[in-house]
Amino acid sequence: MDNANNSALPVDRSIGQIIAETNNLSPDQVEKIVTYQRENGVKFGEAAVALGFVEKGDVLWALAQQFHYPYAASAGESISEELVVANEPFSDPAEFFRDVRSKLLNGLNSTPTRSAIAVCSAGVGDGKSYFAANLAVAFSQLGSRTLLVDADMRTPRQHEIFGLDSNGVGLSGILSGRAESNVVRPIPALQSLFLMPVGVIPPNPLELIQGRNFDILINELLNKFEYVVVDTPAATYGADARVIAAKCRASVAVARVGRTKAAEFVALEKSLKLGGNNYLGSVLNQFKE
Repeated sequence: MDNANNSALPVDRSIGQIIAETNNLSPDQVEKIVTYQRENGVKFGEAAVALGFVEKGDVLWALAQQFHYPYAASAGESISEELVVANEPFSDPAEFFRDVRSKLLNGLNSTPTRSAIAVCSAGVGDGKSYFAANLAVAFSQLGSRTLLVDADMRTPRQHEIFGLDSNGVGLSGILSGRAESNVVRPIPALQSLFLMPVGVIPPNPLELIQGRNFDILINELLNKFEYVVVDTPAATYGADARVIAAKCRASVAVARVGRTKAAEFVALEKSLKLGGNNYLGSVLNQFKE
């Protein structure tokens, strides 16, 4: 390759450069950091934190920038602390979701038909919406267009988790024929991630889900997005989750330690396995109140 082509290649900045520039560190501060770094055998970011010039979050943000990794450190308070994959992308919980993402991808790739993933749970409070939200963030961090659909038209939470106002436009409007546009909302802090909220909570959610419009919608979304994650109502509300899972063609079940009742979860798994979809497995939420 000749010199002209070499000069056109982008040059990645070091972590130190990013930290210094974004935090307006003076040459004297940088010199002190480098001295501390050499004397203690630590990385630039660790030295900067130890000297009190920056915070740990500043270092994580710089690391994310170097690797072009979506990170919500500058998202403000609109993004919930529940979104650990966005707020703490290098933490153990975030690594857990990336591991789950890899396993789910293997399951999705095992069938020739593209599928959305329905996230289900036996009861309310099992962590289903938390799991669906973080899973969607994890998929979006692959750099592919990802859509999170809040199909829990009983107790919707996704608009709250992502800090979006409930403007009355969403999934229920599409399924009832009352909305045609502006139902997919981009998440400003997270590139490649979009959310379709519930909108107005309808009096007949199961009828809307069972209608043909939901089949058409899922197929259209799979043509527009690389990954589609669907939050569903808890199975305690009835057949909603099972119906949604069958139309999404893939599902995963979430159980929570000390909360999910074994018999109810077994019944949920059985209904998903017999529901005509690709049951991808179960996830145990170990969070305890």
